[in-house]
Amino acid sequence: MKKETICIQGGYVPSNGDPRQIPIIQSTTFKYDSAEEMAKLFDLEADGYFYSRCGNPTCDMVAKKIAELEGGTAALLTGSGMAANFLAFFNIAGAGDHVVSSSTIYGGTYNILSTTMKRMGVECTFVDPDCSEEELNAAFKENTKFVFGETIANPALTVLDIEKFAKAAHAHGVPLIVDNTFATPINCNPFKFGADIITHSTTKYMDGHGATLGGCIVDSGNFDWTKYPDKYADLCTPDESYHGVVYTEKFGLGGAYIAKANAQLMRDLGTVQSPVNAYILNLGLESLPVRVARHCENALAVAKALEKNPNVTWVNYASLPGNKYYDLAKKYMPNGTCGVVSFGIKGGKLAAEKFMAALKVASIETHVADARTCCLHPASTTHRQMTDEQLIEAGVPGDLIRYSTGLENAEDLVADLEQALASI
Repeated sequence: MKKETICIQGGYVPSNGDPRQIPIIQSTTFKYDSAEEMAKLFDLEADGYFYSRCGNPTCDMVAKKIAELEGGTAALLTGSGMAANFLAFFNIAGAGDHVVSSSTIYGGTYNILSTTMKRMGVECTFVDPDCSEEELNAAFKENTKFVFGETIANPALTVLDIEKFAKAAHAHGVPLIVDNTFATPINCNPFKFGADIITHSTTKYMDGHGATLGGCIVDSGNFDWTKYPDKYADLCTPDESYHGVVYTEKFGLGGAYIAKANAQLMRDLGTVQSPVNAYILNLGLESLPVRVARHCENALAVAKALEKNPNVTWVNYASLPGNKYYDLAKKYMPNGTCGVVSFGIKGGKLAAEKFMAALKVASIETHVADARTCCLHPASTTHRQMTDEQLIEAGVPGDLIRYSTGLENAEDLVADLEQALASI
């Protein structure tokens, strides 16, 4: 099926007399007639549910839909996008390991890799996403476990050369993990270009209405963990914390990675998405293709208007002709990129603050990819934990305004921007 159809029909096929909409199974536990039946579930010998921290029907239906949209073999919903990235990382990297990441990524994810996982004994080397193949390959070590990047970086809006990063990752025997939040599976399919695992903050475009937090991890099923049994021993040898199951043997390459993330990490860390949140997320998914097209249309109109405004020093939007990433965006996202535009204002931080206060349609929020237009000054909010040097490395200059176009009329958005810029 095409993506528009998957968004409506995917993940759940009701039987005769079943509810047409995905049902909310709002229950922590599930009843069985015998201990033996439940024991099979705990041993992963049978399909079913016993406790919603370790699996819930509503969440699994929505996860299956997202897996279908991305062309993956298995998926797992999490309580937030940050949880999705952390579980995706920690599932294959631990104390004594090393990872490689693009430097222009979301501030929270940068902090996971630079600080939180460093405290857990994982070292990260950050590379410029525009680096040469030689520079990228030089970042790897014997104990490197994965490579990470964002299809469209938040908020730098750099476009990842997925094939370049996938080639380097596979040459060193590790998977490429890509956060596809901004592009969504509607505009980009990282698996087609060599990515192995995809993560999402479903809080953004997938929900699209600022209604529910969530995240998702999707496995392509393409990376052969068994070729590197020593490097990925947790997937290829018995897990003594779960009855000695060998995930690659039990679930194959298409299911091992997600099965381990669920049976081991979700069990221990409990970063679950609630059934109600999954239900709300599914409502957003049903209109995702229509909304993404409108977001992109509005963003391009805004970018073109900003480019002409004398109070704007620079505009960054990959779908804008002449943009540094225009050709790369056309390669990976021929139908559009996202609804987020970043730009700088004459007068720096003080002018930026005055500009945002003068906006009437757009609101100041720590959010993007919403039906309502919103904006933010990342250097003083989402990325404020970074030093000036780290901000530059992450592609977040002090004058950067992140402007996320909603679904309003484009002419109204442009008029609002122009009157706010005139007030500086």
